[in-house]
Amino acid sequence: MIILHEYPLNMVDHYGFRKFCNTIQPLFKVVSRNTIKADILKIYDVEKHKTMKLLNKTHGRIAITTDLWTANHQNKGYMTITTHFIDNNWVLQNRLIRFVYVPCPHTRDVLTKVLKDCFYEWNIDRKLSTLTVDNCSTNDAVVGDLLNDLPRVSLMLRGSLFHMRCCAHILNLIVQDGLSVIGDVIAKIRESVAYWSASPKRVQRFDEAAHQESIESTKKLALDCKTRWNSTYLMLETAFNYKEAFIRLQLREPQYNCLPTEEEWHMAEQVSSKLKVFYDTTLLFSGTQFPTSNVYFPKICQIKLGLFSWLNCDNDVIRNMAKKMDDKFSKYWDVTHGVMGVAIILDPRYKMKLLDFFFPRIYGEGGQYQIMRIRKIFLDLFSEYHSKQCSRQKRPSYIETSSQMTTQSDDQEFFNDFEMFVNEDPSAIEWKSELESYLEEKLLPRTPDFDVLGWWKANGSKYPILQNVARDILAIPISTVASKSAFSTSGNVVSPHRRRLHSHTLEALMCSHNWLWGDIKSN
Repeated sequence: MIILHEYPLNMVDHYGFRKFCNTIQPLFKVVSRNTIKADILKIYDVEKHKTMKLLNKTHGRIAITTDLWTANHQNKGYMTITTHFIDNNWVLQNRLIRFVYVPCPHTRDVLTKVLKDCFYEWNIDRKLSTLTVDNCSTNDAVVGDLLNDLPRVSLMLRGSLFHMRCCAHILNLIVQDGLSVIGDVIAKIRESVAYWSASPKRVQRFDEAAHQESIESTKKLALDCKTRWNSTYLMLETAFNYKEAFIRLQLREPQYNCLPTEEEWHMAEQVSSKLKVFYDTTLLFSGTQFPTSNVYFPKICQIKLGLFSWLNCDNDVIRNMAKKMDDKFSKYWDVTHGVMGVAIILDPRYKMKLLDFFFPRIYGEGGQYQIMRIRKIFLDLFSEYHSKQCSRQKRPSYIETSSQMTTQSDDQEFFNDFEMFVNEDPSAIEWKSELESYLEEKLLPRTPDFDVLGWWKANGSKYPILQNVARDILAIPISTVASKSAFSTSGNVVSPHRRRLHSHTLEALMCSHNWLWGDIKSN
């Protein structure tokens, strides 16, 4: 209960809790805080063993997300390492395997060592697919060091797909550049929101003004976080609803002197309306359900096409905003990552058709080259998985039987040798037939509730090699949200009253919390 619901360890010493337990069962002796801590560490060891077993028996590869966080009340840096995989029942899973204290400085060597030690301890160093990290030079260096140290032959396409940049972070950078065009206007709206939410008296006066203006919105003013553009978007959307209330209050409150002009309100509303597609995409990237990797590519294409249309807008502000955003988009997404391209091909509702549709519109004359590039990655992946499957297959039993026969004709011996040659040489015809059959098969209807994992689970006998590719590719996350979500929990665990919590105890609480809830949701 303490692990699952983030209760304080010393709750067992609380008078009310002890009285509650005594009421239920007077003979029960409530244990001490130290005993609870020891029990938590035991649970951690048991659950760690179960999670290791789950990862090791999973047939597919394992994708990794990682991030750093500094506990405000401890001033300590922690690294989260989260695994993502599709289990043997074809259910997308994620498990937090480390919440480890990392002493300063957080250099590339320190971070690389933490990751390598984790991979080796958990015996997943030969099952990795990708590593998803935020966009900073240190992370780029860490990925390079890992690729030098890990066995390349065990990685997909010898590690060429290993590095995944966090798309939620890229999206934030793109929109922040765009919002800088109207930075002064946003500052005025932010200051207005801050002014009228600064005290209960001002909130009351603001509510009265909104009522007088017959504003029916029930949303409350909320100040944004400057580093999170989606909170800025929500602040703007709420402020627009109360525009008339702000204007009314400016006439009655001499100290309120940051009201945007009518032109500035109009400009902010126009910009905000363009950001709706970014907000929806951010929600998708940051979803708590961590969807499969095939859902992201269409959204990124939609953003790029939106930027193209805004570049031709008559409004100078929108055009300047689109120019800044397009430059940042091109910096990170000028070339579509192979994982996102392959993932969309593995969606039987789209396959190559979506690439054929979007790439010429996005890349112009270079669209055909980009299509061929993704197609080659897909074919190379298929060929690699086919070769590994052939190498695992045992020699057919009929060969052993024929070798034991002492009385057979010369013709029979000749054809036995021929059959052996055919079976030892991977047949290009066989794997091409599976691949071509999938690509040439009619697209499925584009229904929103389509279960791509269920489809691949059901069609494994028809497309056995592609099924293995799909299992690994569709599990890859394109953002570090899973790792970041652990920090929102840890903020509750490392409260001001628990700043002396030992890092090992914190890791036991955090990981056990994730593992226990993972088991509960799976069942």
